[in-house]
Amino acid sequence: MVDTQIFEPDGRAIPFVDEGDGPVKLVLIQEQGLAADVLSVSAHYLAEEAGFHVLRVGHRADGEATLDERVADVLAVIDHVGIEDTWVGGHGFGGTIARALVAAHVDRANGLLLLGVEDVDIAVAPAIPVLIVQGTEDEDTPAANAERLQATVPDRSSIKTIAGDHLFPMHHPIETGVIIEEYLDWD
Repeated sequence: MVDTQIFEPDGRAIPFVDEGDGPVKLVLIQEQGLAADVLSVSAHYLAEEAGFHVLRVGHRADGEATLDERVADVLAVIDHVGIEDTWVGGHGFGGTIARALVAAHVDRANGLLLLGVEDVDIAVAPAIPVLIVQGTEDEDTPAANAERLQATVPDRSSIKTIAGDHLFPMHHPIETGVIIEEYLDWD
């Protein structure tokens, strides 16, 4: 596994992990408030086995940032690493940040990946494909949220399910990675 780095634009300490160097670029924003890095094994699989360039972005330690500030944090890390265009995604609240980032900066995204969908009112940017991966027993981000979002963009969204609760990316990391790989590889 690759070590976590800290990027400190304007004194903000933003943790991130950058691995792989493949042509498919994917930014994954972690869920907030979890002790474990739920996305690490899936991301490592995507970087090493699927040949993707995967950038995982965490959250500031202070926890007081607004949604717009969190979007700015992710963009700062993306620019720091030098990624031009990418799929942007996240787990739970990380997906909400991804939705806000893509809505505000559609020119920076090839698509949107959501690992569980929070119930928020953020429209999907025009012409952006959406992959939703949903845990079948997820009570934190229930399937109804994913279905409501898909209904707003049925022609360019897909829902794939994995058995498990909100931590399905940690409990089923390879299966999660394979779903992402198979979907993004056609892009």
